[in-house]
Amino acid sequence: MTEKEHSVQQFLNLANRAGRGKFKIYIGMSAGVGKTYRMLQEAHTMLRNGVNIQIGYIETHGRAETHALLDGLPQIPRRQVFYKGKMLEEMDLSTILLLAPDWVVVDELAHSNIPGSKNEKRWQDVVDLLNAGINVISAVNIQHIESINQEVKSITGVEVQERVPDLVLQMADEVVNIDLTADELITRLKEGKIYDRSKVESALSNFFQADKILQLRELALKEVTTQVERKVEIQIPRNLQMRHESFLACISTNDEVARKVIRKTARLAAYYHADWFVLYVQTPGESADKIALAAQRHLINNLKLATELGAEVIQEHNAKVSEAIINIALEKRVTTICMGKPHINLFRIILRTNLFNQLLKTLSSNDIDIIILS
Repeated sequence: MTEKEHSVQQFLNLANRAGRGKFKIYIGMSAGVGKTYRMLQEAHTMLRNGVNIQIGYIETHGRAETHALLDGLPQIPRRQVFYKGKMLEEMDLSTILLLAPDWVVVDELAHSNIPGSKNEKRWQDVVDLLNAGINVISAVNIQHIESINQEVKSITGVEVQERVPDLVLQMADEVVNIDLTADELITRLKEGKIYDRSKVESALSNFFQADKILQLRELALKEVTTQVERKVEIQIPRNLQMRHESFLACISTNDEVARKVIRKTARLAAYYHADWFVLYVQTPGESADKIALAAQRHLINNLKLATELGAEVIQEHNAKVSEAIINIALEKRVTTICMGKPHINLFRIILRTNLFNQLLKTLSSNDIDIIILS
């Protein structure tokens, strides 16, 4: 862990104590998808229901539809700071803490505060609010998440400087994706709903291109899915959780069948957007000094193929193939085991062992399916 990461971890550990406020984050693939609009809509709903909610900081970027939603919402005045010959505005953290509303809306989570502020980053201000027991609604674009910074750079050609540690998202009680198709977002841009019309052509020729938007949209969807899965694992008992599919392809040194099992399992995994593994169990009869060189070469090529297709390759040494399969299936939380037709060597070995019934019993009790691939 780097010094910066250690500092971030220490800061965030403070937010894990009892009495912490609730934290909701709206996330989107880019500017203009409607994160701020949605936060303000939610604020109006809460206000109508008698909730003490204040606007701590909002940035409408001059968008008329969004700005109109500020009417009727209580706002905490921004503090003014004179910096480098200019009068700038910043969120007034001290006043928010003093007023202690039940909920506060804090936009632009990745924002860097003006030098001399209590905290360097706005997300740190949010942690202070949460520690004070104040509930926070905030928003961030996917390109500001630390762990995918380089991936975003490869898509857009721009390295985003203002970033939010992944741990901040993990603190959130709720992460909500604000999603639009690429065509819808580009239409909004052309209608002048994102930037001033004088900037539209430049935006269309740079960031707002369909292929870039689509890739950023995928990143946003994956990030929210990851956060939801993490919450499920933490908050819902294992026996009540929905199964996330994962596949285990069991292969032997039979070259032709092994390739079929690998390719068909790869297609299944792609269809279910699932993790998958390829397992080769080397028995004493298939040790390096007892197996033909051609068979060894084919095995190596098949394991390489599995890696190229996205599998995690696992090689085990065990005289009891069934036992090895059970152990790996349980360790990797596999939902489906894929094997070749009964004439393959692997299946013959299994049938000849007295552990076959144990295999079926164990897999059945753990709700693991077996697919025999032709």
